[in-house]
Amino acid sequence: MEKKNYNSREGGPKIFLSKEPVSHPEETKSTVPKHQVSSVGVRENEVCIMEQAANQTTKSVGVRSSIIVSTRQRGNSLLKYLRNVPWEFGNIIPDYVLGETCCALFLSLRYHNLNPEYIHLRLRSLGQSFALRVLLVQVDVKDPHFSLKELAKICILSDCTLILSWSPEEAARYLETYKCYEQKPADVLKERTEKDLMSRMAECLTTVKYVNKTDSCTLFTTFGTLFDLANASREDLSLCPGLGPQKAKRLYDTFHEPFLKTSTMTFQ
Repeated sequence: MEKKNYNSREGGPKIFLSKEPVSHPEETKSTVPKHQVSSVGVRENEVCIMEQAANQTTKSVGVRSSIIVSTRQRGNSLLKYLRNVPWEFGNIIPDYVLGETCCALFLSLRYHNLNPEYIHLRLRSLGQSFALRVLLVQVDVKDPHFSLKELAKICILSDCTLILSWSPEEAARYLETYKCYEQKPADVLKERTEKDLMSRMAECLTTVKYVNKTDSCTLFTTFGTLFDLANASREDLSLCPGLGPQKAKRLYDTFHEPFLKTSTMTFQ
């Protein structure tokens, strides 16, 4: 080993520098050959690669204005009916990516009868990459009941939404609708409740059989509040114009009958 002597001053400390690198035990490389990998490890790596590809698909798609179509869907007749929404081919795992968290798999029922294991492999390849997973089935056989029953069970176990179509045009409309409503809020699906007291009173009273909106308006005008109406007697209710004895009896029984029936079971 060659050493050099450097003196900063005469009689000062001597520093020795070595040209040979110092080796550390933790930096030594493993001598295990790479070809000694078990088949189980290879399968785990393949599963990890598929999950990473699915996650990269969702990240790369993001928010787009077009439907991303897998290249395996080339030749599908429904593509020529996708006219209201732009679409483009892409390297994706599902058949159709309809949004950042929504995808769809297309399945012909005739093909499913010939290859029943196909849909299981496709669903397994998706993993948990998408929150909403749609299985779009085209019914193109004469007796689809048994096959649809099996697919319904598969969708329940796989947390998928089953959509049936009887033609390529109908299947294309479903895909377009999912894409168009991607950024829509859920207000359209929510029940609209009126804010004024008269409308809410009418909605409440018309749940009683034979009581219509005209009767509810008469009752609200006569008694003023729901509290006074609930405490009214059967005779007072029957005196209201348009309310006969039958409606008065039903209203009275509705306000005075218990909500829960008394149980006759005895607990030991």
